[in-house]
Amino acid sequence: MINKESLFKQIKGKLIVSCQALPEEPLHSPCIMGRMAYAAMLGGASGIRANSVEDIREIKKTVTLPIIGIIKREYEGSDVFITPTIEEIDPLYQEGVDIIALDATNRTRPDGKSISEVFPNIKEKYKDQIFMADCSTYEEAQEAYRLGFDCIGTTLSGYTEYTRGKILPDVDLIERLVKDINIPIIAEGGIWSPEDLIAVFNRGVHCAVVGTAITRPMEITKKFVKVIS
Repeated sequence: MINKESLFKQIKGKLIVSCQALPEEPLHSPCIMGRMAYAAMLGGASGIRANSVEDIREIKKTVTLPIIGIIKREYEGSDVFITPTIEEIDPLYQEGVDIIALDATNRTRPDGKSISEVFPNIKEKYKDQIFMADCSTYEEAQEAYRLGFDCIGTTLSGYTEYTRGKILPDVDLIERLVKDINIPIIAEGGIWSPEDLIAVFNRGVHCAVVGTAITRPMEITKKFVKVIS
């Protein structure tokens, strides 16, 4: 794994492409995600965000970019599903993922605890790992910073029950975080166009993640169909 300073320098001002397909989606396959990530690299992406060790291993065969790794898993009784427990963090760590992203919202986790309770133990166990906090509010981001996360993403703004309906990308949240928090702020969520991308970079973000608008043709098609229905 690349060291933290070099990694953040490498992705500063750049685009990270999220290559993910859930089991119920037609493109769900490590092989397809591997080719998708390779295409993103050829197109100029400077990093990849990927879900599952299987996809990450396939992506690594042809892609030499830094990888933000997650494992999405649903647990009964909890809305937290992005790398929700140690059971998901451990295989990502063993795979050597550059950055591990996890839900850092204030929602109760599958073990009944909060991020504030569990992250100190995670940080202690994986001392050399870079961690990204997927947040939905300013307060969650401030707590993630206090807990020692290495970077913060606006990934979950608009996707928690208490932020649903927010206009995305959440440029107001991004602007506040860039101003008040002294670690890399990564814009993610609702970036649908080059104009959206320029808007978040104009707020001073370290880098940005674009996923659905590039790598999910089913959702892209729905967006076009909606305007003529």
